[in-house]
Amino acid sequence: MKKEIKNNGSVLVVVVFAIALLTAFVAGMLQLNAEQTQLMRNEVYAAQAQAIAEAGMADAFSQLRSNSSWTSGYTNKSFGGGSYTVTVGDSNVISTGTSAQGFASRIQADITIGGSSPYIIRVNKLRINE
Repeated sequence: MKKEIKNNGSVLVVVVFAIALLTAFVAGMLQLNAEQTQLMRNEVYAAQAQAIAEAGMADAFSQLRSNSSWTSGYTNKSFGGGSYTVTVGDSNVISTGTSAQGFASRIQADITIGGSSPYIIRVNKLRINE
């Protein structure tokens, strides 16, 4: 006597379910990878804006070392693919750097300028992105 085997399709249902589960897993991993890549780009662009703002601060300090009464500052001066804007007050310098992608960073330094040329600049307080 031979046993009769019934093929009712249960294996097919299990295989389709396994493929659907693996597809969902792979799609989730791809989404996670895309988000991590975007976060990395944002970090790079923010660091570029920070570096541009620091360059603006250094440029302003250079001007102040040679002329302690310099207060004209800079407006959208090109640097590194972006630009910086610097404002100089009585006792502070504010530099805002903007990357080519539109990310911005702001540095404010409360300063004291020495009495003789070349003027020594002392930074009393430095605030970044406040």
